[in-house]
Order: sequence, then C-alpha cells, then structure tokens
Amino acid sequence: MTASVQSTSDQGSLSRVRLAYLVSHPIQYQAPLLRRIALEPGIELTVLFGSDFSVRGYKDHGFGVDVMWDTPLLEGYSSEFLRPWRDTGGVSPTTPISRGICRRLQRIDGSPAFDALWVHGYASVNALQGVLAANALGIPVLLRAESWLADRARSSWTLAAKSLFFRLLGSGIAAVLPIGTVNSDYWTHYFGSRVPQFLMPYAVDNTYFARLAEAAAPQEQELRTELCLAPDRPVILFASKLQTRKHADHLLEAYRSFIANRSPLDRPYLVIVGDGEQRAALEARTRELGLDEVRFAGFRNQSELPRFFQLADVFVLPSRHEPWGLIVNEAMAAGCPVIVSTDVGSHADLVTDGIEGCVFPIGNIAALTDALNRVFASPDTAARMGQNARERLSTWTFEEDVQGLLAALAAVTRKLKD
Repeated sequence: MTASVQSTSDQGSLSRVRLAYLVSHPIQYQAPLLRRIALEPGIELTVLFGSDFSVRGYKDHGFGVDVMWDTPLLEGYSSEFLRPWRDTGGVSPTTPISRGICRRLQRIDGSPAFDALWVHGYASVNALQGVLAANALGIPVLLRAESWLADRARSSWTLAAKSLFFRLLGSGIAAVLPIGTVNSDYWTHYFGSRVPQFLMPYAVDNTYFARLAEAAAPQEQELRTELCLAPDRPVILFASKLQTRKHADHLLEAYRSFIANRSPLDRPYLVIVGDGEQRAALEARTRELGLDEVRFAGFRNQSELPRFFQLADVFVLPSRHEPWGLIVNEAMAAGCPVIVSTDVGSHADLVTDGIEGCVFPIGNIAALTDALNRVFASPDTAARMGQNARERLSTWTFEEDVQGLLAALAAVTRKLKD
C-alpha cells in the first residue's frame, strides 16, 4: 500500500483538488475526519449526503433505542443533502436513493464540477449511481469501505457473481483507500494489482477520547456510585450493541470462569454498556449464574464513553463478523487495554497479543478466560498494556488519513504534483 505524499501545506504553488465525498448520511465517526480534511489547503471538500436521518434522530435497531448523537455531525466542512427519491430513515442497498447525482457532479455547461469523487461503500444504489456518473463525466473515483474476506458463508454461485461484479466495478475505480490490513487483503483479492491502494486507516479523534478520559478521572467515584461499584475493585468493560454477533454472552461465560477461583473482594466487576435485543437474555443469564458483580449501564452516547474507558482496567469486544470495530480505537486512545476476538478486523493493525492487550480465537470461551487472567496477572499488567495501547494509536490518526488521501489524489488527478 502507498500512503505518503508531501503535505500541501509544505508544497509550493499547487492546484486545489475539488473533492466530492458521496456517503449515505452524516456518521458520528466520520465527522471529525471530515473537519480535518476540510482544513487541508490542497483539498476543497464537498460532502454529498443521501439522507439526514442521523441528524433528525432515529431508532437504532441494533441498540433498540431512539438515538440523537451528542457530537456535531455537520460542523466544520461543506456539505449538502441530495434530493431524495427513496429514504426510509436507515441504510441498506436500496436506501437512501438520491435524485440528480450526475447533475450535481457537473457544472451548468456539462463539464465536471469536481476533480475526484470519493465514495463510501459499493453495495448500494447510490454508490453505484455515483461511480457510473463520475465515469461518464471523466471524474476519477476513490473507493473506501469496511469489507473483508472473513465474510458470512456464501454459495459458490454467489461468490462467482461477486467476482464478476468486482471485475466490472474495478474498471470504474481509480484507486481504493483501505482502512487496514484485512481490508487491503480484500481489495487485493478482488482487484489484484489493477487498482492501486492508498492506506487511509480507520481512525478516531484520539485526542478527543484521551482528553475526555483524563477529565473524567476526578469524577470516577461518581460513576462508581452510580453503578454501585466498590471504590477499590477493578472493572472489565463491554460497550457495544447487545446483538447476538457481538457475543456479550461469551464474555459472561468467560467472566464466570475467570472469577470462580477469586475471593469475593478480589473479583473485578463486569460493566456492560449498551442496549439491544439480547439485553433481556443477558440479564436473565446473569441472574441464573448468580453474577452479582455484573452491571448493565444501558445505552450511553458517544461523549459519555470516555468516562467508562477511564473507569475500566480492560475493554473486551468478543464480536463475530466485526470488519473493524472503531470502539477499539476509542478505548485504546483513552489508555485502556483491549481484549478482542480474531473476528475483530482492527486486531491485525492495532493489537499485538500480550502487548496492547490480548487476541483470542472467536468463540473460544476458554481462550477468552485465559486472556482475562493474563491481563490481571499482576497489579501493573493492565496499566502497562494501556500505555502500550495509547502509544500504538499515536501513529494511527487522522494525519495518516490525510496523507493517504493526498497520495491517492496526487495519483489520480495529477493536481498535487510539484
């Protein structure tokens, strides 16, 4: 993967690249990155949204609750909402579908209005509209998505059709922007060397999460009181949607084994943050096992999570089919070590087993139990892993994203060359 280019702020007289970004809706994880890109002198960014449902507020089917994000989604960059043809207040291959994408990509005289189009995802009508329109207008397309090869089981016919689809799609893509190693492997599998790659890592606002976690430290006792936690006991944290594939149930079973040989005063608490269709079953199983040290904290908005990262001695994400898992970045940025399954795609880039935390085979509860034992092997083990986690994130930032994007734009537009 190629991922470096001299920043436009250091270059001489360069042309500004007019970049359009086509995405389904304002996304809380992406807004800080878009603000950072908008500050780059060599890029004139315009974000084209297919829907505004995340701004209006909506019912998140994964969390099972009404969600209104408490972080600014539209500030700091230029954006507009495309006219809807179909918008059901969610995201799927057939929603949202927008009108006039081709017209928006061209000027009144029919010439291209942008030098490049960046598309998020490929498996939607809107994304394909954007790719086709840009190709018709001679605008190079950059593609970014979370996809990976450790996918759900598919028939040989489905896989053959997918390979054919990518042969056709590849002819319309100027470059891909892999988010990490497993995503890069996916593009290599389907595009080979025909489509160049420029690493644009899946990152979060590390400074934001580190700062809020540090600010939460003096109020830790307040959160402990809210959750009925003793002041001197460690905490294991799970924070995600309570869906089957997130496997909080595996964590419950591993936790039961982990505390079996510990005295009551030496047992870490397990705090489960989130909501969803599995919550009732998880609470019932907790009662059945007599796990008095488990706390269910419900859904918490993004700005509240650093309080929990600061409280926790380790964060655990035992998910199946998790192409990345940005909450892993958030926890590590806050200085929290992590335990993740091999199905959490970020582990390939962010977590070396035994250094920033632990990696265990998906579904292996015994291995998850062992990982918990390893993190709590000594009083300072978790703290050391947390420091390693923070240091690892120091080179996985929005700055690397901008450099990867600049490199891609330089390659496909020729406008960022000396």
